[in-house]
Amino acid sequence: MTFASMTGFARVEGGFADRDWHWEIRSVNGRGLDVRLRLPSGFERLEPPIRERVQKTLSRGSLTIGLQMRRSETSGALRVNEAALDAVIKLCDELTSSGRVAPPRADGLLAIKGVIEVDEETDDEASRAALDAALLQSFDEALGKLVDMRNSEGGRLKAILDLRLDEIETLTRRADANPSRSPAAIGKRLGEQVAQLMDAAPALDSQRLHQEAVLLATKADIREELDRLSAHVTGARELLNGKGAVGRKLEFLTQEFNREANTLCSKSNDVELTRIGLELKSVVDQMREQVQNVE
Repeated sequence: MTFASMTGFARVEGGFADRDWHWEIRSVNGRGLDVRLRLPSGFERLEPPIRERVQKTLSRGSLTIGLQMRRSETSGALRVNEAALDAVIKLCDELTSSGRVAPPRADGLLAIKGVIEVDEETDDEASRAALDAALLQSFDEALGKLVDMRNSEGGRLKAILDLRLDEIETLTRRADANPSRSPAAIGKRLGEQVAQLMDAAPALDSQRLHQEAVLLATKADIREELDRLSAHVTGARELLNGKGAVGRKLEFLTQEFNREANTLCSKSNDVELTRIGLELKSVVDQMREQVQNVE
């Protein structure tokens, strides 16, 4: 299975003996595999083989499968619905005797809906089996076209997700190289903060203040978040280039990307670093929107 989207559409026409039909399959996003069938009356027997084919072919998506059938107008024999004809003649006699209408003609009576019916031929078991085989073969063709469309869409999705991962990787490197993370910058900032506190409250223990400042600096370090972001990028690239349905795994990774971006913003003590964290959140949101389409 290649990298695929869950969205797609396929339509296939077919025919057998005196019947014509067309299949339509629509596929949209879904947490699992959900199949809804709309089959003509009398063809419910096709539901089990159709579901089996879909389950063997697809892993995720919400599918609506419809079959529209038409029987040749020349098939079957014409017959008169005697009860309907008698009712029409009786009504015509009443209207004619009152002088309200002229006597009806035969062609007018036969044109009334329900008077003439088509006697549909009953298929024997062999004919029904042949028709079912033709219908399922046509359905397989439609399902194949749907898969091709989902795969084609998946290729475009993969290219977009690759770009999002490139952006995340670039932003992670920018955060790592931010000057505010250098030991000298951290030391200067801590010294200034301690000095401000001592000026404001000279009675404070300067040694204790330095200890607290060092502790806060340790908690604000984003090295762990940067390492995890890099690891998630590597993991996501492996999924994009792997086989099988990977949509759920990618959804989990986007949650992890978002968690690290949030932590980076909360730990930031620099305007530029905060800006990078916000850019990360924006890119992750864009990635999550696309991942929701992946099978």
